Amino acid sequence: MNFDIIIIGAGPGGIFSAYEMTQINPNLKVAVFEAGHALNKRCCPIDGDKIKTCIGCKSCSIMSGFGGAGAFSDGKYNITNDFGGTLYEHIGKKQALELMHYVDAINMRYGGAGTKLYSTSGTKLKKLCVQHDLHLLDASVRHLGTDINYVVLENLYDYLKSRVDFFFDTPVDSVTAISSGYEIKCGGNVYTCEKCVISVGRSGSKWMEKICEKLCIPTNSNRVDIGVRVELPAEVFSHLTDELYESKIVYCTKEYGDKVRTFCMNPRGAVVNENTNGIITVNGHSYEDVARQTENTNFALLVAKHFSEPFKDSNGYGESIARLSNMLGGGVIVQRFGDLIRGRRSTQSRINEAFITPTLKATPGDLSLVLPKRILDGIIEMIYALDKVAPGTANDDTLLYGVEVKFYNMEVAVNENLETCLKNLYVIGDGSGITHSLSHASASGVYVARKITADK
Repeated sequence: MNFDIIIIGAGPGGIFSAYEMTQINPNLKVAVFEAGHALNKRCCPIDGDKIKTCIGCKSCSIMSGFGGAGAFSDGKYNITNDFGGTLYEHIGKKQALELMHYVDAINMRYGGAGTKLYSTSGTKLKKLCVQHDLHLLDASVRHLGTDINYVVLENLYDYLKSRVDFFFDTPVDSVTAISSGYEIKCGGNVYTCEKCVISVGRSGSKWMEKICEKLCIPTNSNRVDIGVRVELPAEVFSHLTDELYESKIVYCTKEYGDKVRTFCMNPRGAVVNENTNGIITVNGHSYEDVARQTENTNFALLVAKHFSEPFKDSNGYGESIARLSNMLGGGVIVQRFGDLIRGRRSTQSRINEAFITPTLKATPGDLSLVLPKRILDGIIEMIYALDKVAPGTANDDTLLYGVEVKFYNMEVAVNENLETCLKNLYVIGDGSGITHSLSHASASGVYVARKITADK
């Protein structure tokens, strides 16, 4: 089967790339290949009753499928160049922001209308943070919520399904350069295209490494973020979340000079499991629907680790720590902050007696047996720093879930068009190692679609 353009991956990068192609040239023959399920078939079997932990599905419905890993996230689109990736280094800061606003307008058109756009502009909380050596990053944040985010994806799929050929549950085995473009092999089937866009997300990191190696595409080692997910009563952070919703706060530790940052803040949300390449880590969700909200707020505290020669496998380092957590806890470990600083493991009785009800069923344990001392020391120091702007953060009953790991693809060498050294082969989204967020990944998809269709 021959196509003008084949997109590998139906995450935000792939979706918005396909969408923009249909807007510019409806006559293009476009196919999207996705290893995971269609949106309506994406369902995690964990129900909290009969199935309480990950059972290792062949295709993880949380991480793969239409919408990518962001489908069941809390739907936060951060419109900023200050974090979320380095797309602006390739296409310029002005154009990057314009594309993010363009993506936001599409989301509003397809079901997100009425959701709130938060902003750090003019907030007095920035001064409060600086007074305590914490740094609040600038951003506008559109919060769709896990529920509305799903609606937007449903509507986008309804629009695209008659204009684009989707191949779900179809992992791509290989990508080969041929004289007329590219040959895509899936199982026993072969497809060809003139131009190919790869948008496999973070969950496709190992696959991307193999493709780059086979096609001799240069790459650079990226970082890995390691830390915990913090859960506490919503009132502790309400003065921040009510005004900003998402607070991106960075702290430089006194002991090591490492940067610790808050990530993926979920006001009145829930802590959830995440399966990446068979490794169980932790994440967080939140909802726009008040009926689905909880009494807790959760967010990640992450320490970024960059590696230099001769070590190159940053993701392997993060995986080894996550596997150790899985070994000790059978999955995710939870520990009270008071137990951690007293050097004792949490027990189920101590968790039950706490003044906070966990939103995730996890194994009580000791995170000091899992996380490297330098990383754990930085997290503890950050919690005490946050306690100065949000008193109650360092309470004994604050829950820490571990481990949370953000795996980043190695950065693929691309030019200003996000094109690799092979003509008409583009790499976008988090799979490129260049974007690390819904907004940046989506913007990169729109950008490449415009580049590809310019000469059609």
